[in-house]
Amino acid sequence: MELTKRQQDILDGKEGDVKAKVMKTLIMYGETFGSEKMVDITGKFGHLVTSFGLSVMKPVYDLMDTLIDGGAISSQKFSVDPRPLEDCVPKNLIQNIFFKVMYSKQKDYDEQLRKLGIMSSDAYTCTCYMEEVGNTPKEGDILSWAESSAVVYANSVLGARCNRNSGILDLFGSIVGCVPYFGLLTDDGRKADWLIEVRTSKRPEAQLLGSAIGMKVMEKVPYVVGMDKYFSSLDDEAKAYFKDFGAATASNGAVGLFHIENLTPEAVKQGRSLLRDDYKTFVIDDSVLEDVERNYPVIWKDKNAKPKLAFIGCPHLSYAQLESWSDRIDSSLKANNLKKVSVPTVMTAAPAVMDKFKASEKGRRLLSSGVVLSHICPLMYMNNPQCASMPVVTCSNKLRTYTSARYYKEDDLLTMITGGAR
Repeated sequence: MELTKRQQDILDGKEGDVKAKVMKTLIMYGETFGSEKMVDITGKFGHLVTSFGLSVMKPVYDLMDTLIDGGAISSQKFSVDPRPLEDCVPKNLIQNIFFKVMYSKQKDYDEQLRKLGIMSSDAYTCTCYMEEVGNTPKEGDILSWAESSAVVYANSVLGARCNRNSGILDLFGSIVGCVPYFGLLTDDGRKADWLIEVRTSKRPEAQLLGSAIGMKVMEKVPYVVGMDKYFSSLDDEAKAYFKDFGAATASNGAVGLFHIENLTPEAVKQGRSLLRDDYKTFVIDDSVLEDVERNYPVIWKDKNAKPKLAFIGCPHLSYAQLESWSDRIDSSLKANNLKKVSVPTVMTAAPAVMDKFKASEKGRRLLSSGVVLSHICPLMYMNNPQCASMPVVTCSNKLRTYTSARYYKEDDLLTMITGGAR
């Protein structure tokens, strides 16, 4: 691999043995994928996917200590995925004890992240790109991220450049300030392999559309046409939609980049020239989405169980989504002559987004309806034996994919949590 003088100096140990090992690891990673050079990270901030203090992750904590002791801290401040726990989130006594054992290293790990360079004590979110959080890359920025939903959003909606890295490699890139050049960092790697034609009778549910595309294209790049019928610009509503859509493509497939005709930055500038000469076509109509939803497995022991918990916000909700949910829940409760939600409901968002929303009239109204507002990771809350047996409902395809949570479309979930029949 061709290295710059600075990169070679790091590899030669001129900035310490630990940093040299970090550089060597990244070079080996790049060479595995045919990379011939390293490129500098240009994004202002990094983002780490590993945020949870699982007691079994001793090798990670040992590695972090080695980095800190060796002076190999991040060259850029970083945000990190959400923590798994917060006291306000419902849990029974057994679950509470189990969580304390399972995540017994959380405080220690938080301290390691502080020493390594986390942006702030509030920088825990999978949606670090939200304006309120302050880690919004610019178009063309080179990043070293690993969180799949953040990577696909940054690549697609913002036009930044980042590969689907693994955890720890995201931190390594931030430590040495460069990443191997291959894949989605290259012009060729951002070409579209699939033309997706959306021919639905109404705007499709973001989660189902993303799921259908992810399962079809897997790790390839889709170019989606037909969505400009539902969105005239990439405004806050569209960004929230494609946040959830992208997370579904990444969790039901391995999509790291999508193009939306006339909406996302590269599609606006380059149009269908982004399509490869040998691209394939996939048409999505109402029946395709109905098949996707019908084939989602329900793995509850009792498929007719009454839901004990509802999660909304995986990935974390935007401010506009919190406002929209507040309005919809308020209207539905009034229609059913109720004041409180009938299923314990947790909505999650970034700490900065949550604090801003809680101070608003709509935030206070939502809290008065019994909804819990939290900044945890629903996936990490659910991904354990104590919660896997709970009948939990969600409108998140990502949470459905990785846990036992049962998926419902947003309108159906709204009906369920505000007093309607399941």
